Amino acid sequence: MANAASGMAVEDECKLKFLELKSKRNYRFIVFRIDGQQVVVEKLGKPDETYDDFTASLPADECRYAVFDFDFTTAENCQKSKIFFIAWSPDSSRVRMKMVYASSKDRFKRELDGIQVELQATDPSEMSFDIIKSRAL
Repeated sequence: MANAASGMAVEDECKLKFLELKSKRNYRFIVFRIDGQQVVVEKLGKPDETYDDFTASLPADECRYAVFDFDFTTAENCQKSKIFFIAWSPDSSRVRMKMVYASSKDRFKRELDGIQVELQATDPSEMSFDIIKSRAL
């Protein structure tokens, strides 16, 4: 099989919304899905939404890409923020879907300049709030 990622297009809106999350902090998170042969924005999380709102927006049996802007306070009492890229690939999703998302992930991630932490999750326990917190520090 030829490189499946080569034919995957990334909608401009994906890059624009990510830039808004990164620079203007208009969103807490963005959920992306593959629709046909391109990556599109599925959901935008408002700045006041929580990590629980974010995890609730990921389908239980379908793959997604997501970015989450995590705010935290360091041990030195400094306010910081890290942008997480999360590849959500639940065990219950179809094998073909998992393959398409896995083969397109790196190319899509390259389009989003400014990701600081990457996380791969197959069930909610692999992306618990505690894991996010520990990866941010």
